[in-house]
Amino acid sequence: MAAPIMLCDTAGMSNERWLECRMHGPKGDIPYTIGGSDVAAIFGVSPWTTPLELWLIKKGRMKPPKKANADQLQMGHFLEPIAAYWYAQKTGNHVYEDTGLYQHADHPYALANFDRRFERASDGEPGILECKSCTYHKADSWADDAIPLYYEFQLRFYLSVADVQHGAFSCIWGNNPENDLAMPELERDRAMEDMIFERLDEWIWSLEHDVPPTMAGVDSSLAMESLARIYGASQPKLPTIEFPKKYEHQLRQIAILQGKVRDCDAAKRTYEKEIEAHSVRIAELMKDHEHGVLTTTTDKLLIDFVTKRTKRPDSKALKTKYPTVYDDVMKESLSRKVKVSVQPI
Repeated sequence: MAAPIMLCDTAGMSNERWLECRMHGPKGDIPYTIGGSDVAAIFGVSPWTTPLELWLIKKGRMKPPKKANADQLQMGHFLEPIAAYWYAQKTGNHVYEDTGLYQHADHPYALANFDRRFERASDGEPGILECKSCTYHKADSWADDAIPLYYEFQLRFYLSVADVQHGAFSCIWGNNPENDLAMPELERDRAMEDMIFERLDEWIWSLEHDVPPTMAGVDSSLAMESLARIYGASQPKLPTIEFPKKYEHQLRQIAILQGKVRDCDAAKRTYEKEIEAHSVRIAELMKDHEHGVLTTTTDKLLIDFVTKRTKRPDSKALKTKYPTVYDDVMKESLSRKVKVSVQPI
């Protein structure tokens, strides 16, 4: 391995210019690039982006979608220096910024910006530090020095680009660094690195030869969301598609399972009516009380009859009184679900 090539310094660079540099290099002479955050998507393990969606963006056939959690991403950016500070405090390692955009010495498509670099206090060895933040309900992903796979791919990619042996994360999720901070470390693994770059080489080949990836192996919920972003709303005037025989099993399974869902919904409505019937006398006894109890020889039956208050706009009144405001605040949402009906011939 050789030292990476520093393409440019991104300090003070506008976000638009930074994205241009990341996409094709500062001179615009790299046809296709891969960044650290792309690796998990290419492997189909990203929680946010599918391989097909990323491929279309790289080909220039689709614009990157607007981030639904823009405020959360901005907060993550604000928390980076805090995560870096506590990593330095707790490890004694020297942490510093490096605003360079680097290119892999052997794979010109591989570009990287690092959150921070560090030098180990024990031996002065260099390393790459990734600063992350998450919500409390995601903290378990970092328990016992675990590293989410999509972030592991990212850091292993960076270690290869930087040609250094040591990596670490500093992930925070609260205001108590004693309990709300994870700092798992990662050592360079050449065998895993070779596997990663073999896949990335194939990905670049697919871009060069115009061979799009499929949704095979991608989480089904993410795949459906991604396809909705890619293709948008359905077009009612397009012709009916004739499916080949090889899809008969999948289509019949959809029809069968949708029938089971309808049966479950019908059973649920029946049970809810029975619950309601049994509840009438109980409600009469409760009157305006919120809680009740029935004690038996083996247990207690706890009864709640609590008023829940919800407020929502009266859309009919809003439309009548303020039609212009109503039109301005209307938010359109699109969704598409596959439905299969069996029609005897």
